[in-house]
Amino acid sequence: MSAAPLYDRVALIGLGLIAGSMGLRMRRDGLAGEVVGFARSAETRGVAVELGLCDRVAESAAAAVAEADLVVLCVPVGAMAAVAREIGPHLAEGATVSDVGSVKCAVIDAVGPHLPDHVNFVPGHPLAGTEHSGPRAGFPELFENRWCLLTPRPGTEAAADRLTRLWQGLGANVDRMDPDHHDLVLAVTSHAPHLIAYTMVGVADDLGRVTDSEVIQYSAAGFRDFTRIAASDPTMWRDVFLNNRDATLEILGRFTEELFALQRAIRTGDGEMLHDYFTRTRAIRRGIIEAGQDTDAPDFGRAHGERPV
Repeated sequence: MSAAPLYDRVALIGLGLIAGSMGLRMRRDGLAGEVVGFARSAETRGVAVELGLCDRVAESAAAAVAEADLVVLCVPVGAMAAVAREIGPHLAEGATVSDVGSVKCAVIDAVGPHLPDHVNFVPGHPLAGTEHSGPRAGFPELFENRWCLLTPRPGTEAAADRLTRLWQGLGANVDRMDPDHHDLVLAVTSHAPHLIAYTMVGVADDLGRVTDSEVIQYSAAGFRDFTRIAASDPTMWRDVFLNNRDATLEILGRFTEELFALQRAIRTGDGEMLHDYFTRTRAIRRGIIEAGQDTDAPDFGRAHGERPV
């Protein structure tokens, strides 16, 4: 006999890669009695029905959250305030509201004021994804051995414990973190690297126009691997940078200082400095490998020749 579901009804607002993967896993493993989804686009709602991402797709966000004991906001950070304002009056007493945004302080400021006192707000951030987006990009193994960071609000310990069990059921490792610290850590591990990758593609494009696109045509594995994340959803990343600007700018400032130091070492022929620097950073990379965080989850969408909606 299978275990009882952790939630009777889960509402997923926004049906892209993260929500689609959550829905597929929850339905497959019986983590929720019912999964209800909503997306603004009628096309996306149709794809969600076609792929079985949810048990039911609602025609409005308000209808989706009705009687749900867990609501997960899976929309870009810049859209969360409007969604929270829309669903606030329709949330069930005792329900938990969470999200999957890559920024936490801005989400708390945007969502919190629109939630009634009778719900529990437990912001979250699964550190998982691919460069693909849309409902067709989802697959149930996306969160396997990935981290999900929770930043619970005061007085929500029981709700956070229950949500922790859900994310563990989805395959993730779970940790809790202060929202400010989360945003600084993610600026280092995700936000600044994405911005640098976008910048390198822009530089290559500029050079490519000068050299008859040879830079693009003859891209080596290093360039392809380093800039893969620059194919990520532009709306999501626009909102991330606008809503985590202080931490991102701090890390980019430090990156610029490091880059200037390396530039000087190359200019002056300081091979010892370069060797020591590369040795130290290689050790950090090996630590990432040993932690099991060096491989991407299986790319379901690419393997099936699918494109995001």
